[in-house]
Amino acid sequence: SFDPIPRTPEGSEEESNDEEDQELRLSEEARIQEEEEADELYHDVNINQGRGLQVTQNVEDSHLTLTPVNPDGPQETFRFDERLRSLETSFSEYRQTNPFVDTVSAIPGIVQQYMTQQMTEAVREAVQIQTDRLQDLLQRENDEFLHNVNENMKKIIKGQVKNQVKEQVSRILPR
Repeated sequence: SFDPIPRTPEGSEEESNDEEDQELRLSEEARIQEEEEADELYHDVNINQGRGLQVTQNVEDSHLTLTPVNPDGPQETFRFDERLRSLETSFSEYRQTNPFVDTVSAIPGIVQQYMTQQMTEAVREAVQIQTDRLQDLLQRENDEFLHNVNENMKKIIKGQVKNQVKEQVSRILPR
């Protein structure tokens, strides 16, 4: 029969408690992991660096105000110059120890030389093709011109021959 009151099956409360406990453990582990990562991140940064940075403390309205007396500047605080020199040294050492550096460094020059060679050849081929086309065009025009001259000469000669034949026929056969 139908029961209108919803009931929780037995054992499901324990399962939900186990799931909640598991989620709490995971979130606690994540929080601890984040704290450890933050500790590692700030462990390397020693703001004072043993340089005798002097600080005075003024108490005003329950606020703490720190005033640096002898600041080294932000560059010294974070050791930018030292880190840059370290990176340059590391890179220099890497270039000396890596056998592929010279090969990799030569790639842009090789590519440029290849592209120049390919471009030169492509231009040479394009010029040759255009030259051949122009020569063919000029040869056709020249052949057409010579053909027209030949036809016109034939017509002229034929006309002259006709006239000469008429003259001679009229001399031989008077009307």
